[in-house]
Amino acid sequence: MKMATVSPTKSTFDSTLASARSTMLFSDILQLAIDSFRASKVRFLLTMLGMIIGSASIILVATLGLTGKQYAIDQLTSIGPNKIEVQFGGGTTVGPDNASTPDFMTRDDMTTVLEQVPGIIASSPMLETHHPISVGGGVTKDTMLLGVSPEYRIVRNLRVLSGRFFDEEDSLGHQKVAVIVEPLAKSLFGNPNAAVGQTITVLGIPFTIIGVFKESFDTYGQSEISEQTLLIPYSVARYFTGTDTVKEIFFTMKDASVVEPATKRILEIIRSRHRATSVYNAVTLTELLATMRKIADMLTVVLSLAAMVTLIVSGVGIMNSMLANVQSRIREIGIRKAMGATRLEIRLQFLTESVLLSLCGGVIGTVIGLAIPFSVRFLTPFEIPIDAWSAVIALATSVVVGIIFGTLPANRAARLDPVETLKYE
Repeated sequence: MKMATVSPTKSTFDSTLASARSTMLFSDILQLAIDSFRASKVRFLLTMLGMIIGSASIILVATLGLTGKQYAIDQLTSIGPNKIEVQFGGGTTVGPDNASTPDFMTRDDMTTVLEQVPGIIASSPMLETHHPISVGGGVTKDTMLLGVSPEYRIVRNLRVLSGRFFDEEDSLGHQKVAVIVEPLAKSLFGNPNAAVGQTITVLGIPFTIIGVFKESFDTYGQSEISEQTLLIPYSVARYFTGTDTVKEIFFTMKDASVVEPATKRILEIIRSRHRATSVYNAVTLTELLATMRKIADMLTVVLSLAAMVTLIVSGVGIMNSMLANVQSRIREIGIRKAMGATRLEIRLQFLTESVLLSLCGGVIGTVIGLAIPFSVRFLTPFEIPIDAWSAVIALATSVVVGIIFGTLPANRAARLDPVETLKYE
């Protein structure tokens, strides 16, 4: 005797019929959703594609935003996050002959600050003069001479490309040595290595070039260092002006957390040593770093919202797919209602299918979105930052999209008349 074979369609129908005779458990609803997916694999996979792309986009956008933010902060930090730059802003003092002169800061101001403000690990005065230099053979070049201390290399985080930077022994001995910026070395001698050991003349005084340097971070002309800068010991530069004044004073603090209170204290000390009408300003990177973080975070949020548009478009696709699913299962709905299934159960069944469809796309997209930056970190030396919250947001958004865009098809299925559905061909 030949045994009858049961078709998959009949098996699904029998499962539906059996489940409709009693109040459904969530596990039964979940099983019906899985059976529905199996019956239309291609359609549901294409519907999930939008969720996959949208979820992966959110994570990748967040990763790009964090990477850009970290890069910008690292570049600014290379200048020196603990640096305090005190500048003369204006004001005059009256001399014995009633002549008014700018109320510049002095070397004694820096010494007093070092004595009264704890946590300073490096400092340097800066005296600026402009003189042409002679390199022999009748060749002259307009330059900017900065008289600084050996610790200027630390506070400005300078990179010595060739030779060396002058030290305390050079400064105390008033040695006629100079360190020149890389562009100047190239224009005068062709390359940094060739510049070391050469002699230049400033106002008839010979200086030996002992090193070539560059800034660690490109400031795009926004610092005191230009392409014609020549650094010499402050103890030598002060003889060009004949005074003990300084244009700027640099300090480096031990820790970034004390930069702001130290800045206030430094300004108080310097102002107390000069006329009340004189102006002195302090520049730090604290506010700039905070502003950079805010800008980067805002850009990440805006780009993430743009990526969410993909999820919304995908949600419309889910709604259309579920409406078609409801239309193709009208008789199934009618049989379940005739056997006692409530509107709530019908609504929950189709809403579960919508959320499961959306969540599956979100999970796959999240895995892809996390796999890309992890692969970059594993295969390259770049430490790409990864935000775990972006994965949580992508998954949560997927669920919300499934609920919002699955509500209409679920309500339509729940409102169907059981008599009319049973007559549906």
